[in-house]
Amino acid sequence: VQLQASGGGAVQAGGSLKLSCVASDRTFAPYIMAWFRQAPEKERQLVAYITWKTGRTVYGDSVKGRFTISKDNAEGTVYLQMNSLKPEDTALYYCASKTTPGTAVLPSTYDDWGQGTLVTVSS
Repeated sequence: VQLQASGGGAVQAGGSLKLSCVASDRTFAPYIMAWFRQAPEKERQLVAYITWKTGRTVYGDSVKGRFTISKDNAEGTVYLQMNSLKPEDTALYYCASKTTPGTAVLPSTYDDWGQGTLVTVSS
């Protein structure tokens, strides 16, 4: 399946953005959908993930209370609402899908990736 991410942009600190990721096949039913981010010269890190069937969510420590991941199963879409953005949130944001159970923190366990969408937060 192909994943198409969108919604990135440039905002000032304290602002908000909402990212979207649409699957090319709307009947797509992964085990987990996730958002990762990668800042320059840093490793790709998990932002949040959501289980497709039950909607259970898990967040990285740095975004807890500020970001919300959600999904629309019928549209094959996952969202990331980002509030109270900080300059350290600046990164390329990637959506990813995982079709098997097991650890969901490591990027290497994901099967498909969207292209990155750039989020830039200025102070």
